[in-house]
Amino acid sequence: MTGKSLYNVAVVGATGAVGQKIISLLQEKKFPINEIKLLSSKRSAGTKIRFNDKTITVEEATPDSFEGVDIALFSAGGSVSKQLAKEAVKRGAVVVDNTSAFRMDEKVPLVVPEVNEEDLARHEGIIANPNCSTIQMVTALKPIRDHFGLKRVIVSTYQAVSGAGNQAVEELEKQVEQYMNKEEMTADILPVKGDKKHYPIAFNALPQIDVFQDNGYTFEEMKMINETKKILHDDSLSVAATCVRLPFITSHAESVYIEVEKKGVTVGDLWKVLEEQPGVTVMDDPATQTYPTPLQAANKEDVFVGRVRKDLDHEKGFHFWVVSDNLLKGAAWNTVQIASSLIQNNWLQKK
Repeated sequence: MTGKSLYNVAVVGATGAVGQKIISLLQEKKFPINEIKLLSSKRSAGTKIRFNDKTITVEEATPDSFEGVDIALFSAGGSVSKQLAKEAVKRGAVVVDNTSAFRMDEKVPLVVPEVNEEDLARHEGIIANPNCSTIQMVTALKPIRDHFGLKRVIVSTYQAVSGAGNQAVEELEKQVEQYMNKEEMTADILPVKGDKKHYPIAFNALPQIDVFQDNGYTFEEMKMINETKKILHDDSLSVAATCVRLPFITSHAESVYIEVEKKGVTVGDLWKVLEEQPGVTVMDDPATQTYPTPLQAANKEDVFVGRVRKDLDHEKGFHFWVVSDNLLKGAAWNTVQIASSLIQNNWLQKK
């Protein structure tokens, strides 16, 4: 498979929000494609999508869909990935999976290219794309850990509604209209569509993303905790997370507290290493009220960092604010970056 100049690519979940972003990026970045297959559930099969100068009909994803495919980009939910990813690998494809299905599998690399690109070299056919909120945080943590060491991370997230899918966005818009018309707001999606209770998100804050675990943390929070340790190769790192959904559409924001290992580190030291980190843009000037916001980060590929400040009580403690488009760097862009890295480094061949 290595040595090709053009590749056969499949996008699974082509009609979803992330799938559509992946398709757009493959065009925009001029990914070296010979043929592209757009795949979805049976319900969405038959949809027409423009790619480059062609109209492509979306097909139902089945095991045989991956015959002749070199790279399969999955973003159709964990159940689909569990059902079809290994079938794709059997037929010769390398899978980049954008769900939680394989993230904590010891044999599956969990990769943010700016952080741990070298892990791609050991893949056995499947590479996992981390959770959106994890991606932006570890991109900012990487240079800090490398230069100053890292002992502890405490993060509170402020997550966009699009992270719960297009239906959640539509429900937010409907609830805003209901509120403005002084009608009772109806809720059927958030915080978790399949859970027992649902609450309005409009003009509200929901301290639950995904289902609760036995330890009192949500699955989203445990994803951030476990994925951060795996990506940074540090099981001894202390990580805690509280994940909250807020009523805006795009880009997740995070308030991050860290404790470094090295003494005498300054805010200026953190600025310097963050500015040098690929994929990070520092926006931090309190005098001019310069800091990143979800609206500003939308439709941009970078991770934006601001509000960097020293903790007032802990010598090695720092706080900062991280914002990134959850559908781009948090999903589609990271997926395409992984696929590009596999090609550029001749890592498509399975270990």
